[in-house]
Amino acid sequence: MKQFELLKPVSRSFYISIRLLPRALREPVALAYLLARTSDTIADSSAVDVEKRIELLDRFAAGIAGKDQAIGEALKELLVSQRDPSTALGMTEGERTLLESAEAILRSLENLSPEDQRDVRELLAIITRGQRQDLTRWGGGPAALGNAEELREYTYLVAGCVGEFWTRVCFRKVQSFTARDEADMLELGTNYGRGLQLVNILRDAGSDLRAGRCYFPEDELRAANLSVSDLLNGPADFLPIYLRWVAEARAGLDAGLEYSIAINPPRVRVATVLPAMIGVRTLSLLEESGLEALRTRVKVPRNEVRGMIASTTITLASRSRLRRARAKL
Repeated sequence: MKQFELLKPVSRSFYISIRLLPRALREPVALAYLLARTSDTIADSSAVDVEKRIELLDRFAAGIAGKDQAIGEALKELLVSQRDPSTALGMTEGERTLLESAEAILRSLENLSPEDQRDVRELLAIITRGQRQDLTRWGGGPAALGNAEELREYTYLVAGCVGEFWTRVCFRKVQSFTARDEADMLELGTNYGRGLQLVNILRDAGSDLRAGRCYFPEDELRAANLSVSDLLNGPADFLPIYLRWVAEARAGLDAGLEYSIAINPPRVRVATVLPAMIGVRTLSLLEESGLEALRTRVKVPRNEVRGMIASTTITLASRSRLRRARAKL
């Protein structure tokens, strides 16, 4: 698909993962990611009023469902309306290109098999619901999620469901995908996606707090006599809460490693495990930084990511190496 090249500037590591997949998997997975990345760009365009973003996100979700044929033009008009389109919406050039290409991306959905269209549409209906929920949640000053279940629900809506999608598509399209039961793999895949999203939340916690968004449960903060406004100061009482969610993210990545080890085709195993390897390293850096990570964004250096990708690809993510990595985790 021509749109495949749109992936590279918005997610270099995921772009490499998708390139490793067999063609039968590559098209639905790449298209699902492009659609999710486009909806995420709409939701995150902070220079646009929240009400307008919700309207555009709803229309984009309708477009994915085949119910809004004009959303592509609406997104182009949004870009044209900005004096400096490359910066005014707070997005990268790659993200801007995604919005410009939304109409073509949606057309590509019609080229998938009926089964792939169904799976992609079901996935994006869940993801856009989570993104919409996130947009409507904040707005009255600094606020936190209510409890752990709200956080787990959110991580399912925007990422855990991706693990389910990946699993269903692989069972349908990949011969001898795994010897494990589909139900087991669905559970592992869901936990893997949730773990990856928790890594993102932990990594971005400082910038989210500065924007008035707190994904750490309010009932846990209250039990420690903390408020959302306290957290940017990095109070010591917050560290146990922070590390508890680091541990949950680590458990999700452990599920991802278990999931990957169970996959038979080496190329699919490599593509599946790469996000976990990068996530494990990110968690290690977050733990080393402690609450300083709230003030300085922690990120795995690009050259280190390239090294992980090269090493994992060369060894075809050998099961023995993955088992050793899991033991360390």
